[in-house]
Amino acid sequence: MSDEEHQFESKADAGASKTYPQQAGTIRKNGYIVIKNRACKVVEVSTSKTGKHGHAKCHFVAIDIFNGKKLEDIVPSSHNCDVPHVNRTDYQLIDISEDGFVSLLTENGNTKDDLKLPTDDTLLTQIKDGFGEGKDLVVTVMSAMGEEQICALKDIGPK
Repeated sequence: MSDEEHQFESKADAGASKTYPQQAGTIRKNGYIVIKNRACKVVEVSTSKTGKHGHAKCHFVAIDIFNGKKLEDIVPSSHNCDVPHVNRTDYQLIDISEDGFVSLLTENGNTKDDLKLPTDDTLLTQIKDGFGEGKDLVVTVMSAMGEEQICALKDIGPK
């Protein structure tokens, strides 16, 4: 046995995994799946019968939860697919900066200033109009696979 200490270069982050495996045959409509390294919500699932080579296949049609693009994938139903950990968190809107970033109040009283305004035009105008009128707004932030985006808005009354 040697007495020298070993040095390890750690490249992994301390957080949990961004995805978890799930059998393709158990993923249903309105569930989540990773297609082409994008977190997607499943809008349609069709399963083919077992063919000459023995595997039933699942055909997934899904929409990217961050940019709205439609993606498709075909996976044998017995194989595993990656499913993203999707979290929804509510934050109170404090301020909107000139460059399109929002300032949000977290549960513990800190501010979160790294999110941009959403690209969805209707949600964007609702946020800007409500903030301009001085309303108390709560935004819902969806996060998955290291990406975050404002996806919903609630009005909790005037300030």
